[in-house]
Parts: sequence; C-alpha cells; structure tokens
Amino acid sequence: MSFAERRLPVAIVGGLYADARRAAVGDILRTVPGTVVLHHDLSAAPDGTVYRTIRDLSGPVSDGHTPLVNDCACCALREDLVPELLRLARAGTYRLAVVELWDSVEPQAMAAVIDAAGAPLELTGVATAVDPALVLPYLANGDDLAEVGLAAAPTDQRTVADTFARQIEYPTVLAIAEGEERPEDADYALLAQITPTARRLRVGEGALGPALLTGFDLGAAAARQHPSCALLPQEADAHGVTTVAWRRDRPFHPQRLYAALEDLACVAARSRGRFWLADRPDTLLSWDAAGGALCVESTGPWLAALPEAAWEMVPPERRAAAALDWHPEHGDRCQHLTFTSPGLDREGLLQLLDSCLLSDDEYEAGPAVWQHLPHTFDEFLDPVS
Repeated sequence: MSFAERRLPVAIVGGLYADARRAAVGDILRTVPGTVVLHHDLSAAPDGTVYRTIRDLSGPVSDGHTPLVNDCACCALREDLVPELLRLARAGTYRLAVVELWDSVEPQAMAAVIDAAGAPLELTGVATAVDPALVLPYLANGDDLAEVGLAAAPTDQRTVADTFARQIEYPTVLAIAEGEERPEDADYALLAQITPTARRLRVGEGALGPALLTGFDLGAAAARQHPSCALLPQEADAHGVTTVAWRRDRPFHPQRLYAALEDLACVAARSRGRFWLADRPDTLLSWDAAGGALCVESTGPWLAALPEAAWEMVPPERRAAAALDWHPEHGDRCQHLTFTSPGLDREGLLQLLDSCLLSDDEYEAGPAVWQHLPHTFDEFLDPVS
C-alpha cells in the first residue's frame, strides 16, 4: 500500500482536569492495540517553548521541543503536530493516533487543524475527559487561565469557566473519570443537561477507544456550536438541577436588557443561546455565560435579513434551525436562551427575562420606532478602534 493510500485514524482527547484526561488516554492505550499518543505540554508556553512527547503502551517513544509560533498555541501545534502525525502514518506502525491535548487547549481548534491536513490522516473521534464532581466548580471559576497557570500563550485571556464549557460542549463523547471525591446525582444531572447530545462513557469499561474510531463530522460539530443553529439544552429538572429554555418572539428593549446583564450573567452556572435587540433588527446576537462572565457578540445577520437569493449559500443546518423558529412577521428573529444550574430560581428568571422585552405599547410602535431606542450595546458590539 502506498503512503497516499495508507490511513491513520486520529482521535482527540482533551480536558482541563489532567488526571481524568490521563486516565482516559490510558484506557484507550490498553483497549485499542496499536495506539500511539502525542502530547504537547504548554506549561512553558509563556516562555515561548512547547514540549512534545510521543508514547505507546510500552512507554515513551520520543520527545522534543518546538518554539511557540506567533504567541499562538494552535499555530505551534499545527506546525509540529501535523508533521509528526504524517511521519507516524508513513511508518505504518500504529492503528490509532491519540492527540492528548494540554489542559486548556480546546478540541474544536485542533479538530480543524487535523481535518485540514487531509489524507492519510482521518479524524475519527473527539472526546473530553470529565470528573463529574468538578463540573460545577469549573463552571463557577471565573479566574483567568493566566492566574491559575493554564494560559496557552502569553496573550491568552480566556477564563477557566468559558474554556471548560467549550471543552465539554463540543465533542460527541465525554469520558467519565471519577476522582477522589465521589460525584453526587446532581453532578451527573448538571453534566447531562449541559451536554444532552454527547455520549457519556465511563473510563475503564472498554467502550471509549472503539467509540473514538467511529468517525467525526467536523461540519456537524461546528453547526452544533454556532449560535444560529446550536442544539441548545431542553427544559429539564432533576436532582435539584434545572434547565430553563426561554423562547419569545418579540425583541429585547436594549436599555432594560443592559441593566439586567449582571444579574442574568450570574443567575446560572451556564447560559447560552441567541437573541434579538429591538434597535438591531438584522443582527443575530450570541449569548455565552459561565463563571459569572457574559460574552455578547454579533454573529452575522438573521436569515430573514438576507435576500432569498442568498439563502442557498447558507448551510442547511442554519436553514433548518431558522425554519423551526420562523414567525410570519419576524422570520427567524427570536429569543432563544437556555439557563442551567443547581438551585435555579425558575420563576424569578422568567420574570426578569420577560421584563427586558418590549412592552405591548413599545412593540406596537413598530420597527421604525425601535431603531431610535437607546443604543446601549454599541460599546460592546461596535467598539471604537
């Protein structure tokens, strides 16, 4: 078989909690014969270097250092990881290559790097290793990664909470590895409600390795995360953990919503979704909150704001999501936010959210009047350079 025809399946295993991640990788090594593991240690990234190790079931195979490229961890991994994977594919020795991500590296970025490399590399699975007892503490941790020694580059400004949320919401598989503290039913309920579509496989039961060989659809994974068509959690209530899925078909009053942001950012362990401001009728806005911090961003136009001729250029997942929300007057413009947390005050949350919408009189005034409401989000969405 020629090198071009040889195929090397590649799986990604990430996670902030190193002990759970190492347990998951060890499980794969033991249950999938012919597995090799590549790991880039970014603990020295603030000093400009990355340490690479390669190991299999028998122990270390090789190691080496690579420079941090443009203060960018993903750039460094792309420049070093892909050539190493291609070298392993050329050798034809291994059945599966596992890329064990460093603590704060997010799987979505590295999945794109591996997928872009093309043949003979084939991305076949993405998993995040999780200790259920640590889900709530991590989601509540608003510390900057740099403050806790987990920054992936000198310019890394992410927090523990938002990084962890993206790590567990992107993959199709969660590797469950319990630590010293025994999780409670509420811990599992929180994880299940935040990641309803992921398979949860226990480390040590032999199913994790085979699950990471079944294939991974990068486009579908990206669509699950994009605010315009994200598969958001549904209403749920179990073991003291509640998810509120709030949907309305009238816009927010920008000034009232702005005044409520601090309370809404802190009311739940995790909240996300898409929303509509009255003074920005054509802009789909994303909502992403964890650890008491809220990120609001413009993510392009609502589908209803585009000419119909442009709809064919929109991904089918986006068109399908818009069809589910379609309103005869507003199109796909809507409020769709989800809040998940133990001890969530459901009635208080609904009352606060509804109070931020346009009143009946304001709504009846129509879009021409809405555009003249106070533009209180301009400093976030249109920063002056």
